[in-house]
Amino acid sequence: MKDWIKGYVSSYKSTLDSIPVESTAKVIDTLKRIYQEDRQIFVFGNGGSAANASHFITDLGKGVSDKLKRRFRCLSLNEHMGWITALGNDYAYDEIFVGQLRNFGRPGDAVMVMSVSGNSPNLVKAVEWANQNSLTTIAMVGKKRGKLAEIAQQVLVIDSEHYGRVEDVHMTLCHIFAYSLMENPQWIEA
Repeated sequence: MKDWIKGYVSSYKSTLDSIPVESTAKVIDTLKRIYQEDRQIFVFGNGGSAANASHFITDLGKGVSDKLKRRFRCLSLNEHMGWITALGNDYAYDEIFVGQLRNFGRPGDAVMVMSVSGNSPNLVKAVEWANQNSLTTIAMVGKKRGKLAEIAQQVLVIDSEHYGRVEDVHMTLCHIFAYSLMENPQWIEA
């Protein structure tokens, strides 16, 4: 067991080292623009990525906002269970996010999706809609990249196919995004 734990940690460290620094900085710049223009960011994913999306929105909406002159406009599309189940039941599961974006999304806003495979049909459909409606699109994916890496305007690829490690690093990226602004509010309000 101890060897397995050491192996997992070692593999996690190499996965962590695959964080694309330039792309990460670009996402931080996008978050700054979203705040400065009083736009909104929508974050969402499936499974563990849904939990990461909710955590990240908490960090932006509470943690980052507590350091700024006004609140950050942000929303996780994973939180509206009644709406999600109505869209999934009445239309199709691939409609659960795009159906919400049709109500909320406006040109100049942004969407950020997280997917290890990069091929979740509900995420792909939402990013396609966002691209067609002048929203900035950001995708965090794993090594397989998938369709999301082809269609998103900003892509962060984590060099692993292991779901746990990729989701861990996606959460680390979310903390990098949030804490870069929490610990440096002068960057965003300049």
